[in-house]
Amino acid sequence: MSRRLARWCAGLLALPMAWPAAAVAQGALRIDADGSEAGFLLRTRWGQRLEGRFPQLSGEVRGLEDGRKQVRLELSAREVEIVDHPRYTRLTRGEAFFDASRHPHVAFVSDPFDEGLVRTGGDLVGVLEIRGVQRRETFRIEPAACQRPVLDCPVVAAGTVDRGDYAMDRWGFALGERVEFRLALRGREADAP
Repeated sequence: MSRRLARWCAGLLALPMAWPAAAVAQGALRIDADGSEAGFLLRTRWGQRLEGRFPQLSGEVRGLEDGRKQVRLELSAREVEIVDHPRYTRLTRGEAFFDASRHPHVAFVSDPFDEGLVRTGGDLVGVLEIRGVQRRETFRIEPAACQRPVLDCPVVAAGTVDRGDYAMDRWGFALGERVEFRLALRGREADAP
């Protein structure tokens, strides 16, 4: 059984449970950069898969007054890399793609969502900002693989965007238009070390 299928099955079996009590009491969880992963996949026109990753990220999950949550995530475009491809890493950080010198961060701010979303899975909508361009995008949250998602296991999300929507439309002869993002986010209490 694949890891993804195993996580999905485990999520179906997980008992419903409220968002971790510590997070509600504090009002926020910090994204644990060491325990989280953020990456993307590009495909070349000749079928090569280029795996990218953001080794530096930060953010939080805030509790709102109405009981819903909101995610704020920031990824460092200056540190983005294409795994095992130093040349592609330089090009990806450059002016034609993320333009990291002028736009050092990729950011996402979700719409408010019910706490059950991280347990059962579903669509998370929000505003994604790349190269200073803001667009509403949808990320699909996978069902949780544990009883206390965020704290005991990552919340896994994926979404696909069109490069052209964010003025990353160079290299059309070499790269496909779609960028597939994949996130696995862990958190810790906002006042934890």
